[in-house]
Amino acid sequence: MQNTPYTQSDLEDSINNLSTNLCNVSTDEQLNFLQNSLTSLTKLQAGDPELSDMNLIQKAIEELVQSFLLFKDYRDTRKVTIFGSSRTKLSNPNYLLTEKTAAHLVDSGMLVITGAGPGIMEAGNKGAGKGNSFGLHIILPFEQKPNAYIAESEKMIPYNYFFTRKLIFVKESDAFVLFPGGFGTQDEAFEVLTLMQTGRCSPRPFIIINHDNSNYWDDWRTYVQSHLLDRDYISPDDMNLIKLLSSPIEVSDYINHFYSTYHSIRYISDTACIRLNSPLSPSILNDLNTHFKHLLSSGTFELTDNTCFKKEVSLYPEKQRLLFNFNHKSYGGLISLIEFINDHS
Repeated sequence: MQNTPYTQSDLEDSINNLSTNLCNVSTDEQLNFLQNSLTSLTKLQAGDPELSDMNLIQKAIEELVQSFLLFKDYRDTRKVTIFGSSRTKLSNPNYLLTEKTAAHLVDSGMLVITGAGPGIMEAGNKGAGKGNSFGLHIILPFEQKPNAYIAESEKMIPYNYFFTRKLIFVKESDAFVLFPGGFGTQDEAFEVLTLMQTGRCSPRPFIIINHDNSNYWDDWRTYVQSHLLDRDYISPDDMNLIKLLSSPIEVSDYINHFYSTYHSIRYISDTACIRLNSPLSPSILNDLNTHFKHLLSSGTFELTDNTCFKKEVSLYPEKQRLLFNFNHKSYGGLISLIEFINDHS
């Protein structure tokens, strides 16, 4: 194909024309998204990329688009990701425990997300029941096919790349429940913990669980305590990110309680803005300023409404806001703060 010489100005005019006149956009944000995306792709093409680079970007975009469109209609429903070994047999007590946990989560109004494979993933899809779970299946040359409980579902997505799959696990989940597993489970566990520890994903329940006669997570937590915390590789607050539970009903009750008064959080510059399902009393606010001032970089905890920031005006207008200048260090401490708010409201 013969290339037509375009100037930078010609290229910008073409992108603006395409974005403005040929695409269905209704907001300035959508227009900026299209223009910036097209500009980035044309910059890549101008750099004469290798075929492998183009294929990677194309497939990754396709996987993200497919995922966003699938989950779009379920954004208002709490979803829980279940991680665990693909090698767990049907006869293993953790299989039945997973199945019961998924059933309890669905019974309490939540949906389940798994990696769509066998073992713990199969038990999660099975326990959730038809139509109540998602499967994010990784395509590998020598590994398993999607399990029978999600394979034919419209809520099953195949992924070529672990990084896009992991992104969707984190983006679309309100909680994580981890059963025993191998390298993959450990990889997922530490990645989620790292994202929470560094504030790259919002605080949420991170639950570890195994059957009563297993010491899997006890030993794992001992390792984290003795080799990471005791050697100052993590902080004491980081241990608050991890919740060890022992039964399906504890899991569903803890997650529902986590979101009882606490709704969600966003960071606007140095300010943390927590949205609340129900208002806090002045006495609770006083307690926060007494017991959680170590989370502050300056100032105090304050209560306000959705007019606190322009970005908040159109979001959940009925919900009260808790504002504070967060130190952006003690993300594990946010878990304790949220639990305190829920316990005392």
